[in-house]
Amino acid sequence: MINGISIESFIAGFAYGGTTVFVGQPLETLKTLTQVSTSTSSPNMLTTAKDLYSTSGIRGFYRGGTPLLLGGGLMRSAQFGFYNSVLPVMDEKFGKRDPKRDYWLGCINPHVVLAGWAGGIGRGLVEGPFEMVKVRRQVVSDWKFADVSKGFGVTLFRNSFLFSSFVIYMDILKQQLARNEMTLSPFFIAGICSNMAWLTVWPFDVIKTKRQSGKFEGRSVTWLLRDTIRTGDMYRGLSVGLVRSFFANGISMEVYTRVEKELKVIFNER
Repeated sequence: MINGISIESFIAGFAYGGTTVFVGQPLETLKTLTQVSTSTSSPNMLTTAKDLYSTSGIRGFYRGGTPLLLGGGLMRSAQFGFYNSVLPVMDEKFGKRDPKRDYWLGCINPHVVLAGWAGGIGRGLVEGPFEMVKVRRQVVSDWKFADVSKGFGVTLFRNSFLFSSFVIYMDILKQQLARNEMTLSPFFIAGICSNMAWLTVWPFDVIKTKRQSGKFEGRSVTWLLRDTIRTGDMYRGLSVGLVRSFFANGISMEVYTRVEKELKVIFNER
């Protein structure tokens, strides 16, 4: 922590993001193709993977990965850096919240909620343009520079909800583990909580992907929302998304924890 800014969290977050892209990109590509499919029946993961491999080979699974390799590191850096910078400031300014008196529903720390929203907004500001380029490359759709703002508002809203949900679930899980004198590795904590967060916001991700794909030009977010509900696509691509989320975020959290720990040692020695 330097001048109230959690530098180690920004750096460790970059490592988290790079790991997430490297580990999860093949399944991320399958998720995107499933979400933007115009088929009346939702294609399963194996069918989508088989079709992609037959047309593009192994490289097809990493299509769109280049913009996210840089963007993924930057956006995760922003989300963890903002979160771990805002949370201690709130605790210092307003005092740490008392679980018995101040927690919402007896388990939700309001400071964690607000810091999570700050982290989500930080991620969304960085991710929007990179995410649009990634989606267009995954679905093999042309794009121009003027398109980088497509879906930006939905992405910002989704990320605010997504990351705040993620840290809320992690905080609640850690409370329960401490209360029962149990422990879980960072892999399982992040894997479980990331899946819970995605379950919370998945419909917004479907709409975001459709908005950025270029396959629904001229359609507003409101129209996409109504159409997604009408066609029953609110959770299209969920199964492949949850598999990707669990392993990619679990492994990435192991990397994040180790990098952050080493950096704290280094910074404290200065």
